[in-house]
Amino acid sequence: METAETELHYDTPFHLLIAVILSAQCTDKRVNIYTPAIFERYPEPADLAAASFEEVYEMIRSISFPNNKAKHLIGMATKLVSDFNSVVPSEPELLETLPGVGRKTANVIASVIYDKPVIAVDTHVFRVSRRIGLSNGATVEAVEKDLTKGFAAELRGKAHHWLILHGRYVCTARKPKCDECGIKEYCREFKLNNLKIASK
Repeated sequence: METAETELHYDTPFHLLIAVILSAQCTDKRVNIYTPAIFERYPEPADLAAASFEEVYEMIRSISFPNNKAKHLIGMATKLVSDFNSVVPSEPELLETLPGVGRKTANVIASVIYDKPVIAVDTHVFRVSRRIGLSNGATVEAVEKDLTKGFAAELRGKAHHWLILHGRYVCTARKPKCDECGIKEYCREFKLNNLKIASK
């Protein structure tokens, strides 16, 4: 885990946008299985915008929520062509105008592609941030605000990926691997658990 970066495979900003939309409630590993064929068939937004729903659905049917994602992908590509001259916008606010692109996806694209000082909060980031004590936020928006305030602008992109990878491989949801954790001495939950054990 020396390099903190996205585990989604991509070759262009447009293809990363496809991959991030597909990764919602699906693992990056599974998305990476299907994206090479998708990228080959739809190299540019115009190619995907011209595709039929049935065609796109067949390519992603083994990924979670293929019905909605097929519609979102075609709608996203269509809007890129009509409103953005087929160029993926750099500002999160503009990215959020694209079908299938919420705040998390917009922040991922803005951070990874354009090095914008934003932090995308997914389930891993939300859980890990609250566990180790980086945020007390009860909502995704509140956690994002705390992390944005807590990390210097130039560190936010790396912090986002570090928190994701830490949550995916070490600070897992059900059985966190505290014995393998390199930051347990700074972790709020680890300290609280140790205090509880000591007081028994």
